[in-house]
Parts: sequence; C-alpha cells; structure tokens
Amino acid sequence: MKTPDITLSTTDFDRLDNLLASLCQDTVGYDTLSQELQRAIIVSPEQLPEDVVSMNSTVRFSLANGKSSTLTLVYPKDVDQSGDKISILAPVGSALLGLKCGDSINWPLPGGEMSVITVDEVIYQPERAGAYHR
Repeated sequence: MKTPDITLSTTDFDRLDNLLASLCQDTVGYDTLSQELQRAIIVSPEQLPEDVVSMNSTVRFSLANGKSSTLTLVYPKDVDQSGDKISILAPVGSALLGLKCGDSINWPLPGGEMSVITVDEVIYQPERAGAYHR
C-alpha cells in the first residue's frame, strides 16, 4: 500500500514543530510525528482542503478489523478523560494527521500490530469553519 500524501496548514506545522522542540526525543510518539512533519505538504490555513484532518478536527475513521471511531485530534495538553479526543502523539493520532477523507494508511497500533486506518469522514475541521489562526 502506497503511503498517502499528507497536507498541513502552516499554523499546525509551526505549532507541532514547536511541540517537538519542547519534548525529549525519547518521548513516545516523537519520532513518528517528526517523520510525518518532514513529509508533509505545507499550505496556508486558508488553502487547506476541507476534507483534510487538521489539528482539532473531529474525524470518523475505521480500522481494518471494521471497528469505527469518532475522535477529535488534539495536542497532548488537551487530552481529557472524556474518551472523545486523541493526542497527536498517540499512534492513531499521528496517522490521521494530514490525511483526507477516503485516504487509508498502514500504521502500527498501540500494541505494535499493523492495521489499515481509513478516514471515513472529517466531521469538523477548524479551517473549514473559518478558524484559521486558532
């Protein structure tokens, strides 16, 4: 399976780059997020396609086993006990970043097993709602 391109806004790229700069390199998720930032196509927030998963987007996605989830992609400081948010440093969080609706990616899950993750719907995207510099 070819790894799909990812697209990030300059705002998300800058904030995620700053997040990485504040972390130790052995922090869980550091390497994966760093690799994703390096391969990203960067656009202005106003140019981000409406169907791309950006930070603070709510996305419905499915795994190869058929399990479907709806979560909001957030910065580590915004994760809470509600169960409806996923950190960008979590394996599935970094997998979702920058994908567009319909994209699939082969990605390791928290236990280390590989699964295909497919973006089924971007329910909410801040840029689509006009929140370009949140």
